[in-house]
Amino acid sequence: MNTKELEQLKEDGFCGFKTVAELRKNINIVPELTGVYVLLRPNDDEPVFLEKGTGGFYRKKNPNVAFPKLGAKWVRDTSIVYIGKADISPKTGERGLRTRLKEYLDFGQGQNIGHWGGRYVWQLKDSAELVVCWKRVDGNAEQVEKQMIRAFHEKHGKYPFANLRL
Repeated sequence: MNTKELEQLKEDGFCGFKTVAELRKNINIVPELTGVYVLLRPNDDEPVFLEKGTGGFYRKKNPNVAFPKLGAKWVRDTSIVYIGKADISPKTGERGLRTRLKEYLDFGQGQNIGHWGGRYVWQLKDSAELVVCWKRVDGNAEQVEKQMIRAFHEKHGKYPFANLRL
């Protein structure tokens, strides 16, 4: 794992740092707060992509894409593979970090859940080993998420692997 990125995330207030497998066993360690989360790939090996990932078919749409598309999206020299957000809002029905991450992980186990963003993660052979960290956001998590994705793009010339748009 890129130790510089890891230390920067910790300095920026991120916590948790649990694997996808660990969170599947106990999602309740994630707080139900407005916030942002990051998925990190803990090793620097070339990724192994699955032709058929573990992501669910939401609204009968196939979440899998061809290897060339995955390869073109891969970003070298970073551990960050996805940046997400969770805004709590009773008016819009948006959910906090725990609920949003549970939906994401459930989608990654083949469930028909509306967490289409970040689906490329589930075509990584080692997706269960990805490390998830999160941080509370006072205010609008979507704005923080967009700032983080923009900063990533400025540094690497493309969005994180599983972020398909800003």
